[in-house]
Amino acid sequence: MPEYKVSFFWDNEAAVWIATSDEVPGLVLEAGSLDALMERVRHAVPELLSLNRTEQGDFALHFYSERHEHIAL
Repeated sequence: MPEYKVSFFWDNEAAVWIATSDEVPGLVLEAGSLDALMERVRHAVPELLSLNRTEQGDFALHFYSERHEHIAL
């Protein structure tokens, strides 16, 4: 079964989570919450794979999130 890595990064300036993937061409989404973004990714990936003529059928998504914050004292 194919597996695809999806990375989530927090954009402090825009106050949104951003999803990208080197393995799913065209995947760039954003949302205000991580849960909402994960749901959007679940719906978008099959469509993008189909548009890119990648194998159809079951696949696995691996989600990786990262958030860095600068704390001023």
